[in-house]
Amino acid sequence: MQFKHPELLWALFLLLIPIIIHLFQLRRFKKTPFTNVAMLQKVVAESRKSNTLKRWLLLLCRLSLLAVLVLAFAQPFHAKPGALTTKETVIYLDNSFSMSAQANGLTLIEKAVQDLIQVIPKDLEFSLFTNSQTFSEVTLDEIQNDLLSVPSTAAQLTLAQIMLKANALFSDANTSEKHLVFISDLQQRLFTENNPVTTANLHLIHLLPENNSNIAIDSVYIAPNSDDQIPLNVVVSGLKSDQTVPISLFNKGRLIAKTAVKGTGQPQSNSVLSLQRNEPIQGRLVIEDPVLDFDNHFYFCIDQRAKPKILAISETDFDFLTRIFNDEEFEFQNYQINTLQYSELESQNTIILNGLPTIPTGLSNTLRSFWNAGGSLVVIPPNESFDLNSYNSLFQGMTSLQFNEIIPFEQRITAITFQHPLYTGVFQSEVQNFDYPKANSSVKVTSNSSQILSFSSGAPFLTGQDNIFVFTASLAKENSDFINSPLVVPTFYNIGDNSLKNSELYLTLGTEGKVDIPNSLKKDNILKLTKSDYEFIPLQQSFSNKISLNFEEPPNSEGVYAVMDGNDTLRNLSFNFPRNESTLLYNTPETLNPKTVNSDISVFFADLQEDSTITPYWKWFVILALLFAMLELLIQKLL
Repeated sequence: MQFKHPELLWALFLLLIPIIIHLFQLRRFKKTPFTNVAMLQKVVAESRKSNTLKRWLLLLCRLSLLAVLVLAFAQPFHAKPGALTTKETVIYLDNSFSMSAQANGLTLIEKAVQDLIQVIPKDLEFSLFTNSQTFSEVTLDEIQNDLLSVPSTAAQLTLAQIMLKANALFSDANTSEKHLVFISDLQQRLFTENNPVTTANLHLIHLLPENNSNIAIDSVYIAPNSDDQIPLNVVVSGLKSDQTVPISLFNKGRLIAKTAVKGTGQPQSNSVLSLQRNEPIQGRLVIEDPVLDFDNHFYFCIDQRAKPKILAISETDFDFLTRIFNDEEFEFQNYQINTLQYSELESQNTIILNGLPTIPTGLSNTLRSFWNAGGSLVVIPPNESFDLNSYNSLFQGMTSLQFNEIIPFEQRITAITFQHPLYTGVFQSEVQNFDYPKANSSVKVTSNSSQILSFSSGAPFLTGQDNIFVFTASLAKENSDFINSPLVVPTFYNIGDNSLKNSELYLTLGTEGKVDIPNSLKKDNILKLTKSDYEFIPLQQSFSNKISLNFEEPPNSEGVYAVMDGNDTLRNLSFNFPRNESTLLYNTPETLNPKTVNSDISVFFADLQEDSTITPYWKWFVILALLFAMLELLIQKLL
């Protein structure tokens, strides 16, 4: 037995007082002669014995009364081991999209929230966090409304992030008992190679849906085609063999096409919808699937593509540039140095210096301003001797590269940086038996820029950094066969195409994206993304010929957004949630090595409450005190 106020037990020493009074309460009797005293002696003796017994009984009752009163005020109780230890409870509630799957008519997240509201004790102070929200040291009444409106999110925390955040919500006290309640379906994407182990007692509430066969629209793309129709390929995942699902295509809410996709037994199946070329579309694809809702629709936009503006200043053959930068996809111009109007340079996206013997100072200054404004610059030296100093003067402030001297012997281009953005998606694999081009002469350079193409000696043939690309050898036919190699088209095409980053069919929320708008802004104007009554201002940088939008922090919801300059709509952008959670793959509870595993939240809180049970006894001692008080009255009356 334990006492809540053990310091009051010192009051038991007060029991000595009535004992001392009783022992020293002596009465002296004086003998008085009387004629008939003898006959009363027997009666007197019996009366004294009765009084002595009565006094001893009263003493015992009063001592007992005082003792039980002291014990009652000390509040005795019985507690289980650990019941007196301070407990901290942190709850992680997984609100990722996979928790939207259903079980017994409710989604997993709805069931978890309802159970939490029913079983969490009203006086319990705890911390709770989801993938998108955190509530520290709260009671149920304080966050009940927030729990009922917990949103589903694509921002799934990893196990390492969950443990780190949970430990941050616990106090630093070593004497407290820490419990982490982990409510999740344990999607495999939670886990990394090095899963951390928390010091808290981990209690897993493992929730699983009734059906984990989810069908989703995975992605869309347009296949190359020269017809009047645009083939829109729709990729659907999760279809079983011979299973068919209908697909509906809406443009601005109006149904314009329907088709169906049939499962082939592969993880992904494909279907094609034909669209009219040059018709702007704010599209939404829809399928029907009851397991998860977020991936049953897919947004995309087809706007008229802006053509990057390419200008070449050539003193040598430029026919290969004309073939690459065709009129359907680019606005290409070529000038000789003596016919060039410098005022036209600032409106371009890419400028190519093709074989200039020297670069005038005025042109260098204009090109430097053009590059600082976000333009791309390509430098190709001439075949014959040229003014190295004028080129080095141009490079100052833009790149660390410097031309040193002419190397008059043949070198073969044998190294390709396949990971460079210029070659993303160009090669299916790193080619080994490639027919590499060569250069009869080149320029020796010093540079810290990344090498894109290199000679067999390790020297750079093409180097690039921050939108400036420099060839170290002339591309004239007399010097190199590079313009006849398969590399020339993707190299120049991607340099020109990337100089004006047109929007893709769609962007993915949660991933960084960049879009260039080929417009100029008035002073102090900014572009906004709007959808219904929602507005979003992205990171943006204004140049003389474009506005670059950067979506490091994308909008908070999917859909089609209009890019607005005041009241003018410049173009439309589509955003979709990532499809990471469309494939429902789960880990086993043993992966986390939890202390307890349950499928019902109430079990954990019932066990927690039982472990914290304290049985008080002070009421029984109060009842005993009353009994001893009544017993004393009876003794007074009856004896």
